[in-house]
Amino acid sequence: MTLKELSQWFWSDDFWLPPNITWDHLVDTSEDPNIRFPSSSDLFYPIPMALVLIVIRYLVENQVFRPLGRTLGLKSTRKRYPDTNDILEKAYKSKITGKKSASQQQEILRLSQELQLTERKIERWLRQRAMAGKPSQLDKFAETGWRWVYYTGIFIWGLKCLWSKKWLWTIKDCWYNYPYHYVESDVWWWYMGELSFYWGLLITQFFDVKRKDFSMMFIHHAVTIGLMSFSWTCNFYKIGTLVLMVHDVSDIFLESAKLFKYGGAKKVSEVLFASFAASWFITRLGIFPTWIIYSATVEAPQLIQYFPGYFVFNALLSALLLLNIVWAYLICKVVYNSLMANETIANDIRSDTSEDGKDATTGTTDGSDNEALKRKTQ
Repeated sequence: MTLKELSQWFWSDDFWLPPNITWDHLVDTSEDPNIRFPSSSDLFYPIPMALVLIVIRYLVENQVFRPLGRTLGLKSTRKRYPDTNDILEKAYKSKITGKKSASQQQEILRLSQELQLTERKIERWLRQRAMAGKPSQLDKFAETGWRWVYYTGIFIWGLKCLWSKKWLWTIKDCWYNYPYHYVESDVWWWYMGELSFYWGLLITQFFDVKRKDFSMMFIHHAVTIGLMSFSWTCNFYKIGTLVLMVHDVSDIFLESAKLFKYGGAKKVSEVLFASFAASWFITRLGIFPTWIIYSATVEAPQLIQYFPGYFVFNALLSALLLLNIVWAYLICKVVYNSLMANETIANDIRSDTSEDGKDATTGTTDGSDNEALKRKTQ
């Protein structure tokens, strides 16, 4: 199969578009350069835009939130690595952590005999190695600050873009006259900005504060990018913008709660965390399935014809809902564990990676993330 034939197969009208509609029907005819049909070629723009966002993030973290964190008394020191030992380093990477379990204790005993060290010294070395390089409170404060700036700014921007759009108030407008939906320049820039953020998260996740939900977050970012890209290509961008709005709002409360927690204002942090939890359940487990998914699965078939791309789009929406349900469970688990331990519920619900399963700074068991608690299509 030649490259041209492969391209024709991939971009088959029968898959991406309703019956009797071809890509030729979606050629721009508007004389207004600010109004155009969505195009798959637009999806290349978010990648370089993601690199720009990463630079902006670096500036915001280091020029705004790190100085602010130092003013609040947050320290940037990290725990040092223990003395170099190749054998113990290999054991550490094989997940031997010093935790009291039969198999691990047997391995520690073997290492003790091989290295002529006491078991206690080996366990201490492994604990120090697990804690080494952990992000400081200042690191987490700066990273959280950037996310707060982004989520707040992008939500306000999106609300401004959609406020005058009919489909925000009448969701059936997402399906009227489909697929002949032009996209205006303000929505185009906002949508590309959201998509570039998730490309940036996919890249920087490997360098950010390590979380125990790393794999789940990677899947979340990939599903988000897939859903946004798919909705743009199939010209389902209207319903895509509503998904973004519903998923963005709760993240503002979460990042605000974490900022105040790191800054020492625990009471304010608790109130904001409660607001986050309430907004999460209302938007992601309430509005999202009963308004958006309902419209896509019940109202849409009354106004558009079935085609394969429509079913894939709904499958992606369902995958996002499933992730929301999993994270809702984790939120409930964090609240329950915190209350049972008589701790504040505002502890960071995304634990730093720790070999003993505890948060590096609070000692609480791992919960979920914001982004993790997102995301989105976060």
